[in-house]
Amino acid sequence: MNKIEAVLLDMDGTIVDAFPPIIRALNQTFVEYGLPQMTAQEVKRHTGRGDCSMISLFGDRREEAGKRFLEIHDEDYLDHINPLAGAESLFQWLNEQGIPCAIVTSKSQSRAEAQFEALGWSHHVEVIIGKIDGRPEKPDPTPVLLACEALKIKPERSVMIGDGIADMKAASRAGSRGLGLCDSFSIAELTEAGASRCFNSLSEIHQWLIKEI
Repeated sequence: MNKIEAVLLDMDGTIVDAFPPIIRALNQTFVEYGLPQMTAQEVKRHTGRGDCSMISLFGDRREEAGKRFLEIHDEDYLDHINPLAGAESLFQWLNEQGIPCAIVTSKSQSRAEAQFEALGWSHHVEVIIGKIDGRPEKPDPTPVLLACEALKIKPERSVMIGDGIADMKAASRAGSRGLGLCDSFSIAELTEAGASRCFNSLSEIHQWLIKEI
């Protein structure tokens, strides 16, 4: 087993809860386009699958619906972002150990950076790899590979922590080890997607990393 030299992390549902504005904006857009609304759990599962799963629900109107969704979302998204339990202590411990961290998210680059700044977390990570037009997203391995390149670490010497199917597929395809955080998806679903191990909380992952690093 390769030594862990870097830790990559997803954002929404993994280290932060930023879903309220996503759910509100998506359901308002659904209403405006005459589509049925979704429960919070349904939104989280669509988000975790990647491949623009939510926006694809609008069919031929996906481009204009996507713009409308972002208009609504951006009204107050920085006011509704909360750290998940164990995230701050995990970052602090990794920093103390000298283990470089990167964020790999399907959120746009500018929004991810703005949320990290709002949380006061920018100093915790070396790089944020977010969504940029024209660049493949998770579950494509490209974002994971770019994060490892930025950290000057081989993918096989990294772990990727995430709660979504897309996180585990991207990690596996890049050669990183996926650490699945069970919430919206089951152990079976995350394992099938490529997770090396699955956990019920960030605290559990933290304790496992203490033993492995």
